[in-house]
Amino acid sequence: MDNKKAQDVIREINNVIFGKEREVREVMLSILAGGHILLEDIPGVGKTSLAVAFSNAMTLEHKRIQFTPDLMPMDLTGFSVYQKETEKFIFYRGSVFCNLLLADEINRASPKTQSALLEVMEEEQVTVEGVTRKVPKPFIVIATQNPAGSVGTQLLPEAQVDRFMISTSLGYPDYESELQLARVQDGRDRMAEIRAIIDAPELLAMREEVNSVYIHDVVYRYLLNLVTATRDHHHLDRGGSPRATISLVRMSKAAAWLAGRDYVIPADVTEQFPFVMAHRLMLNQQARVAGVDREDIIVDVIESVSRPDIAQDYQDKTQGLGL
Repeated sequence: MDNKKAQDVIREINNVIFGKEREVREVMLSILAGGHILLEDIPGVGKTSLAVAFSNAMTLEHKRIQFTPDLMPMDLTGFSVYQKETEKFIFYRGSVFCNLLLADEINRASPKTQSALLEVMEEEQVTVEGVTRKVPKPFIVIATQNPAGSVGTQLLPEAQVDRFMISTSLGYPDYESELQLARVQDGRDRMAEIRAIIDAPELLAMREEVNSVYIHDVVYRYLLNLVTATRDHHHLDRGGSPRATISLVRMSKAAAWLAGRDYVIPADVTEQFPFVMAHRLMLNQQARVAGVDREDIIVDVIESVSRPDIAQDYQDKTQGLGL
């Protein structure tokens, strides 16, 4: 499996996003897995730059829309206007008609506008005035939300949160990375210098390869045991949904493919579990009183679920199957 170009994309992004190698890799894995990304961050840490960098490196059409309280659903999906000269309605496309949409501060908009993203995120299509229209492929949403409790924000609907494959946070760069960032502010548009590594058809072909990665039944069971453990955890009102299970499968496959393997090992699942699960967990009152956070619960679940030690046996079986 040739993952060289995907690795080249990551290296190209790291040339302009300093000190965030792990987060850049996770975003790339989600894109390879066909998912959407939720970033919970304070302003000014490079979220827009991250989205633009990925769109440039992968030759994707990108758009950015600022979610504000007065943003309307039609701003996302589009609307029709009657043209007197032709006596026909002309459809004007909304912001979702692109390959990569940066939805900035998504939790500042009204629930009605937030929910307008649901169909297009799941089905890659929008329905306006009874007419269904497909958005371009690939279609990727990188959404940012302000930290909970920030002024002017409201919680995202649970159904929408669940449609994001992963969540992560860029956060402040470390000292050396921020020093490097300060040194390169010489008036150049560094985003314009990003080389185009792949295009949309190549990305879709990579997704096909990722989808074909093999998972042994033992690993499937380990993966599901992790997800179901969140549903029974004493500090949670709600754990991972079946959609979380599917997301963890796809992210584990992407991690294996990027590592140059055509089969998933338990370590791939363990590595991706926090990114897939963090935004899906709902703490109960007992957890809030005890000061337990989602990261604590994720660590507890990983430690409580037995991880299969099947490295050699697993490789023998996959080789025997010609994989």
